[in-house]
Amino acid sequence: MKQKYLGDDVFEQIKDFDHHWLTKEEKLLIDKLILNKKLKERYKNHGLCWECKQPNTDDKWCNPCNAKHFQQNFKNWTSDNDDIDKFIQDTQLSANNYNKVLEWIPYGRFYDIKYIAKGGFGKVYKTNWIDGKIWHWDNKIQKWYRPYPDSKVALKSLNNSKNVRLEFINEITSHYKLNDSGGSIIRLYEITQDPDTKNYMMILDYAKGGSLRNYLDKSYNELNWEAKIHNLWRIAYGLNEIHKIGLIHRDLHVGNILHNGETSAFITDMGLCKPADYNALENTTKSVYGVLPYIAPEILRGQNYTKASDIYSFGIIMYETISGLPPYHDISHDKNLALKICQGLRPTFNIKVPQLIVHLIKSCLDANPLNRPSALEVRGILSQWDGDILRYSKKTEIEKQIKEADEINNKLQTNVTSTNLSYETHLEAIYTKTQQIDISQLKINDNDQNNVSKIKENFRK
Repeated sequence: MKQKYLGDDVFEQIKDFDHHWLTKEEKLLIDKLILNKKLKERYKNHGLCWECKQPNTDDKWCNPCNAKHFQQNFKNWTSDNDDIDKFIQDTQLSANNYNKVLEWIPYGRFYDIKYIAKGGFGKVYKTNWIDGKIWHWDNKIQKWYRPYPDSKVALKSLNNSKNVRLEFINEITSHYKLNDSGGSIIRLYEITQDPDTKNYMMILDYAKGGSLRNYLDKSYNELNWEAKIHNLWRIAYGLNEIHKIGLIHRDLHVGNILHNGETSAFITDMGLCKPADYNALENTTKSVYGVLPYIAPEILRGQNYTKASDIYSFGIIMYETISGLPPYHDISHDKNLALKICQGLRPTFNIKVPQLIVHLIKSCLDANPLNRPSALEVRGILSQWDGDILRYSKKTEIEKQIKEADEINNKLQTNVTSTNLSYETHLEAIYTKTQQIDISQLKINDNDQNNVSKIKENFRK
């Protein structure tokens, strides 16, 4: 008969083994006692659950037992919204590790709540979470183990979410799917509700560096090529994770890229840029949501969003990270700019940039979406450069071009006494929030798309 589970006698013989450091004799005994390959693999990877005496489904995580503990607590909480309740309950019943669990957290479990910023469709706060995230069930004390009480987290409120629709639940679901995507995307922890506005709030990782734009403003002058490329690789990694599961970000800009103030950048707002009560039947040929400099020309022409549209946005972010300057910071962000972007306008560098980097940015900003690289291809290129620089591979082409660019830029550079970046922004250059952009009045000639081959080189070599 095929072995479906471990018997009590097997549990008693192996319960004191350290599954991470099995001796030769212990391995032989495991092979003798556990004949089912899946059970054996789960044991060797994750050890035993002392409650049901079966192999865990992840480190210190047993899905059947933990699902039972969560289910027993369903009667003790509610969000007052059936869709949100079901969504949270489903995550708790299906979770195979702590990253995949969401909870409903009463607002009173937070203290020292401070406003950070306002976006197009909500507000962001930082706060301290008294309890902290669940890690695993502690069978000895029969409670959830939370190793980091008083954790600093971010709260993001969503306008109009008190009247939340199923579309909004789907967007939270999209964010949730990326919770264990390798650390390049801000993690969704839990859900709560503002007792005053009744708007629902997401509990997210807190990035102390703020937005990538804030980080560049404060630290650009001390960033080397390694730091710039590493940050871009992190963003490309996260974008590829989004695209891998069939999602499109749709609102990728430096305000939706957060930084931990050290070495890492994180993508946030996965598809949540739309209003919580968003109407999926909205006519996108009349208006789009976004921050104009990052919106691909085909979207301004009324076409549908694609993964290639995200790549265009990434190309602008790449330009901004390398140059330090917000795109089109010295001109008004109006319909004239939208028209010029459709006709081939792209931001320009005021420094010498390695030609390999220029080429990658240009390919991301190609007017034809079909000519843009995929997120996987961009990630691969940046990963190679990141590795070359870390290994100090002086003979690689990227290192040669970086050395040449540094020599030219050092000759042009005046004395820099501050790490802060200095530039002036036009009064009508808008980066602070996602806004609705009317594209119905743009008068774009049919030949504009064909004129892109005649566009002058926009990047200084």
